[in-house]
Amino acid sequence: MRSEVEMMKLIRETAEQDERVRAVYMNGSRTNSLAPKDEYQDYDVVYVVTEVSSFLNDRAWIDRFGKRVMMQEPDLLDYERGMEVDLTKSYIYLMLFKDGNRLDLRLQTIEAMQETYGDESLTIPIIDKDELFPMIPKATDRDYHVPKPLEADFTCCVNNFWWCLQNVAKGLARNEHAYANGMFEGVVRVDLNQMVDWWIGCQYDFGVSTGKYGKYTPLYLPESLQKQYEKTYATGNSTEMWKAIYQAIQLFRQLAQEVAEQLDFTYEIEDDRNMTSYLKSVQLKTGSF
Repeated sequence: MRSEVEMMKLIRETAEQDERVRAVYMNGSRTNSLAPKDEYQDYDVVYVVTEVSSFLNDRAWIDRFGKRVMMQEPDLLDYERGMEVDLTKSYIYLMLFKDGNRLDLRLQTIEAMQETYGDESLTIPIIDKDELFPMIPKATDRDYHVPKPLEADFTCCVNNFWWCLQNVAKGLARNEHAYANGMFEGVVRVDLNQMVDWWIGCQYDFGVSTGKYGKYTPLYLPESLQKQYEKTYATGNSTEMWKAIYQAIQLFRQLAQEVAEQLDFTYEIEDDRNMTSYLKSVQLKTGSF
């Protein structure tokens, strides 16, 4: 596998040797000093170019980055589906190479860059042939810190968590495992993850990021809570699903009550008690223990 030094050299040299490329900048996890470093991190790179069309008309130039396992072109896919996409202004190639490296390379006109450069807090300049880049703050993950919730946000999350568990139970009672699992993973887990984020935010004064889909959560959750969280995943077996539900309930209850205490919010304990009782009654009818 090519090293970071080798990849960055290739990215720089390609830009330096092409007069159409006037500047290069980078964002994403490789610009974040706090992100765990490993070989699977993407290279999120933007080439600021004089125009985009010539790069699309002759695509052989991207072959210099290496032999690909697969490539995705989201802008082209959106365009072909009839969405409003200006392919002359911006275009991205998502490339996975056979050596395991991944490069997400966006082509962006100077005008487009001037509209968006610096909006992403994890941005660092790489090359600037014409002094196009304005001064921006040092790269930081501040845009991704867990935001402190309003009490209305907290109340909505708690209410939705408990309310939607009845849909999960209903699905299990009907042997509709696809529906039950879909509700649990697509709705209930979203609220559980949100409460996990808020709990972590409370511990770190809302100054950390848990990452996309909570990928950095294990860095901040105590081991005991992380192990409990892992038990909220289940197979398609009804008995295992019920166990996961009660693990989620136990974890959510603990975290929500602690968040409420720290932020001076109200936790609706009656919804907790009533829904827990209802779930147990449904489980009793199904005989899944």
